[in-house]
Amino acid sequence: MIRHVITFLIAAALLFQAHAAQAFGFPTPYAPIVIQPAGTPARFEFDLSAALAQAKRENKRLYVYLGASDCPYCRKYEAFLDQNNKELTPQFAAERFIVVDLRSALSVTAKLLYIRIGDRSLPYADFQRAIGDERARMLVYPSVWLLDADAKPLMQMPAGTGTFQTVPEQLEILRLEQ
Repeated sequence: MIRHVITFLIAAALLFQAHAAQAFGFPTPYAPIVIQPAGTPARFEFDLSAALAQAKRENKRLYVYLGASDCPYCRKYEAFLDQNNKELTPQFAAERFIVVDLRSALSVTAKLLYIRIGDRSLPYADFQRAIGDERARMLVYPSVWLLDADAKPLMQMPAGTGTFQTVPEQLEILRLEQ
C-alpha cells in the first residue's frame, strides 16, 4: 500500500513539474524551439543561429515569438493559441513556419536584450534596424517577427496588446496578408 502511495506521489510530482515547465510560452502543439537567454544577468542574448540553419535546411520560415514569463498580455495570446491550436497548427505547417519561442521577462529592457545571428550579437534596437524594421519603437511584449531563412523580415508586424487574437487575424498574418 505504501509503495502505491509513493508511486502515485512521484507520478503526481512529475506531472506537476511538466505542467509548470509549460506554464508560460508558446503552446506545445506548435512544437516551438524554445530559446533561453545566455549571458544573464548582464545581458539577455537569444541566439537564432540554429533555428535559421534549420529553416535553411528545411526550406522554411521563422515565426519568432518574444514573450515574457510575467506578461499578462503574453499569457492571453498564448491562451488564444492554445485554445485554437487545432485550427491554427495546420496553417503554421502549411505556411512552412518553424516557431521560435524566446523566453524573457518584463524586467528585460531593450538595453539588456540582444539577438545573435551567427557571429553577430546585436542589441535589440540594432537588430530591429538590421532586419529592416522601420518602426522606431520600444521593446514591447509580446513581439513577433516573421523571418525568412536569411533573417529577412517577411512583413512588418504589430506588437503588444490585442495583437491578432482572432483566428482570421492570425491566419492573415500566417499568409502574410497586410
